[in-house]
Amino acid sequence: MPPPLFDPFVPGFTDDPYPQYAIMREQAPVYPHPLGFWLLTSYDDVSWLLRAPGLSVEDDNVAADSVLRQLREQMYGEGARPPSAVSMLDRDPPDHTRMRKLVSKAFTPRAIQALQPRITDLVDGMLDEIAAIGTVDLVDSLAFPLPFAVIAEMLGTPPADHERIRQLTGTVVRSLEPVSDPGLIQAIMAADEELSQIAAEMIAWKRANPADDLLTALIHAEDDGDVLNDDELVAQTLLLYIAGHETTVNLIAGGTLALLRHPSQLAMLRADPALTGNAVEEMLRYDSPVQASRRVTLEPVVVGGITIPAGAFVMASLGSANRDKQFWGADADELRLDRDNARQHLSFGAGHHHCLGASLARLEAAVVFEHLAGRFPRLTLAGDVEWNGRINLRGPAHLPVSVS
Repeated sequence: MPPPLFDPFVPGFTDDPYPQYAIMREQAPVYPHPLGFWLLTSYDDVSWLLRAPGLSVEDDNVAADSVLRQLREQMYGEGARPPSAVSMLDRDPPDHTRMRKLVSKAFTPRAIQALQPRITDLVDGMLDEIAAIGTVDLVDSLAFPLPFAVIAEMLGTPPADHERIRQLTGTVVRSLEPVSDPGLIQAIMAADEELSQIAAEMIAWKRANPADDLLTALIHAEDDGDVLNDDELVAQTLLLYIAGHETTVNLIAGGTLALLRHPSQLAMLRADPALTGNAVEEMLRYDSPVQASRRVTLEPVVVGGITIPAGAFVMASLGSANRDKQFWGADADELRLDRDNARQHLSFGAGHHHCLGASLARLEAAVVFEHLAGRFPRLTLAGDVEWNGRINLRGPAHLPVSVS
């Protein structure tokens, strides 16, 4: 059997997947993978899939005879759900609709804008510490702790072992990757169980200590007999905790790296801070913090002249779509902070499952990049970048920088 055209396990892929995506767009933009899933890589096809009605996100709708489903059941156990599968991320309407309606109340434009002073204080405090040290790992000093602190404060969670939660969430998100190592499968399931216990304890604490925060709002809706049962309450709490920082850390670290590798663009941002909003959109396009989304077909669909059967698991490559020269033009592989249509990127998904926290991520990144670029004119790389080795939630694990 010839090797698959798409192979994310080849050395170097997680450091730079874009050359392989370019080959896929050229040779097989609608690709049936031997492991039993389909991969879409062009902008038009990915955009259509994310918005198309009548598609599912629930794994139970994958055909029973699918190679992918059989492999997953071998690894996780027949009938086993992947971690946090009762979160709204993994549910179709009407369940998704009722969960999202409740949670979205905390993510209105007014609610997010009200966070700007607090986010600014957090950023400035972290930059003070960076300035005092001079050379730091930007992931540990800013990119991770900022979104983690913001989502923890929004939820109103009690004091917690942040380092342990970071380790556990880093393990759980590996469930979003193609996994074949039984040891890693066991580690994922154990981490999910431990995180669920932590979330349950947070919820119990919050029941006794209610406040004006997101977790209290979720609990009250559940207590009123509204929408969330105990499992759903734990799952939504974990989803917000994990999605609230595991993605934004990639945006902040990946965006900073992109600026450092394109000094003319960094100089442009320093010269015109009003460009920051569009710059964030271009960073999201250039190196998507989430590289892929997925849908399950409930009936046959035709994409790019090719029929994908019912019950198929279809991966939509956001990272590839965001570099498609057929849509973005010949300079799609270049960072251009003044790109007119940068906001048309697909990094936050689209349709029913468009990222609920998109406006929060945009705000955090805008504050970071404006203050980081403006405060440190000598910001430079201070060593080799180490990537996190993930295919989907891909980003720098370590980003050494110097500010003096």
